[in-house]
Amino acid sequence: MEAEQQRIVVKIGSSSLTNSEGGLNLERLEYYATEIASLQKSGYQMLLVTSGAVAAGFKAIGFDERPRALYEKQASAAVGQALLMRAYQESFARHGIVAAQILLTRADFSERQRVNNALMTIEELLKRGVIPVVNENDTVSVDEIKLKFGDNDKLSALAANLVKACKLLILTDTDGLYTADPRLDTAARRIERVDQINDSIFDIAGGAGTSVGTGGMRSKIEAARIATRGGIPVFVGKAAHPGDLAAACAGHGKGTYFDTALHSLPIKKQWVGFHSIPEGCIHIDQGAATAMLHQGRSLLPAGVTEVNGDFHPGDVVEVADPTGAIIGRGVVNYEAWQLRAAAGFNSDEVKRRVDVHRIEVIHRDEWIGLQP
Repeated sequence: MEAEQQRIVVKIGSSSLTNSEGGLNLERLEYYATEIASLQKSGYQMLLVTSGAVAAGFKAIGFDERPRALYEKQASAAVGQALLMRAYQESFARHGIVAAQILLTRADFSERQRVNNALMTIEELLKRGVIPVVNENDTVSVDEIKLKFGDNDKLSALAANLVKACKLLILTDTDGLYTADPRLDTAARRIERVDQINDSIFDIAGGAGTSVGTGGMRSKIEAARIATRGGIPVFVGKAAHPGDLAAACAGHGKGTYFDTALHSLPIKKQWVGFHSIPEGCIHIDQGAATAMLHQGRSLLPAGVTEVNGDFHPGDVVEVADPTGAIIGRGVVNYEAWQLRAAAGFNSDEVKRRVDVHRIEVIHRDEWIGLQP
């Protein structure tokens, strides 16, 4: 893919955009707009995922500190989102670039028609040289959904997968992932590259680091896991001086790189793996888990050990291994009651017990593994 066709998604968190006491830091926002504009002018298509609406708005409507109640946050976001978008539009306009606002919720990704509509809108904007500025729609989201997005870290990974970006650059106020908290441990060292995101990587990630943001390093690693599973390499780190964003893009930025050997996922598999809302969970034995994860096999009833939930053919379900760990998701071909009746039996016995359109519980083409 030529540079002029490549897409880069940049995610900027609340702590990087606001003052410590709340309110927009216009100098920092101008810096990021200049860095992003520079990359666009070098031939990349740029998409920005931003946080900061609540942090930008709570001072303006009279709160002394970031509010805690949902309706107070939503009121703050209603004011702050307008302030945030106006600042972006003015900053990008100084570089001759138009910025467009796109507000999304988790529900927009869970319905295939809605996510396709969002993609078509973004494609048209990118084609016209406009920078889409994506944020979660805080005024209509609920706390449970906000926690799933994690200060828009997960949203940036979903957006990067959706537009088939060549890179996801997650900017924060720390220069990458460390072996321990560098604020507390002077022996902590930065991890330059991560080839595989496993439990040990999550174990060294801490919580949220500032009073104005909601996402910590753990949510950024989760975002990196989603993006790399979709074939997109990720940078998590700092950009504070002219040229830092270009350096991050070029592979020598101030942060941690999460590499991937995988290829980008088709939109259908993205939806199954990351956007859909599972309607149940199927537990399988180790043989079936190995066959699905490492041998490209479909799931047959013989490998099923337990069925949870009330689902129907065409629904998305999670799949768990014998330890209870979720190893993937897929589109199920059985009613839940049918699968309970068929679980553990061979295909001939299943055909005698239930009437199903396909013998596979989940076909391999309708499945995505979620482990490295």
